[in-house]
Amino acid sequence: MEVESLDQLEEAIAVGADVVLLDNMDLEIMREAVRRTGGRVLLEASGNMRPGRLRAVAETGVDLISMSHITMRAQAVDVGLDIDVELA
Repeated sequence: MEVESLDQLEEAIAVGADVVLLDNMDLEIMREAVRRTGGRVLLEASGNMRPGRLRAVAETGVDLISMSHITMRAQAVDVGLDIDVELA
């Protein structure tokens, strides 16, 4: 379940979520989310992740960090596949 605030986190826990994605939260809010869940919920941090921010996010105590930055900046590669039916 994805949440954007501590209030939403509380709601997610109340309905039985066991995995919660913390979207676009600052470090202080992430630390508070970790404190409030006390290991009862797997927490994933996402949104606004940059390579230079990863250590600080990891130090909040979240379980997982997802970062689309590395794939969103990748250039497309033109790949083709030709199949010769006579050789197959």
